[in-house]
Amino acid sequence: MPVPMDAFSDVRPAVDCLDLLAPPVAAALRAWSGSVPVAEVRYVDTDPAIADTAVLVAHHGDWLLEQSANCVVVAGKRGGVTTLAACLVLSHTRVDVNGAVRRQLGARKASFAPMETVVGDSGMEYGGITPIGLPAEWPLLVDAAVVDTPYALIGSGSRRGKLIVPGKALAELPHATVLDGLATA
Repeated sequence: MPVPMDAFSDVRPAVDCLDLLAPPVAAALRAWSGSVPVAEVRYVDTDPAIADTAVLVAHHGDWLLEQSANCVVVAGKRGGVTTLAACLVLSHTRVDVNGAVRRQLGARKASFAPMETVVGDSGMEYGGITPIGLPAEWPLLVDAAVVDTPYALIGSGSRRGKLIVPGKALAELPHATVLDGLATA
């Protein structure tokens, strides 16, 4: 099976492209720790017009869908308290918001967080939200299938550009919890 790097002609270490990343993403890469060296996190420049997963996959090939992961932010509510959490699932699946996420957050109700809240609180652009560099108070829920991929294509914090990250590195991000069943088909 091809890897995400095969879809792009210009793949570079992300640490060589910090000026192209959203500030919180660049800061997280500067402070990178874990068993996977930061040099294995790659950056590819992509056209913002094809940043959405479906359009990107249509442009580069359906095989890329199974190696792309989407990061969505969910708001869990209980007793007047709202908790934001980021969820990372493979792009051909959906986040189980009302099941796995709600239970993990101990929330009575869960729904996708408002775009303006996500963008404002994360410092990232809509369409480019990534699990790298998220606010420290946000739990990061990662579907086990993402961790099992050799490489996952994820957002870079902006609509321009993507990151290619070894799946196992995503399990080591700050505040990450790996869950079986976070995603549904």
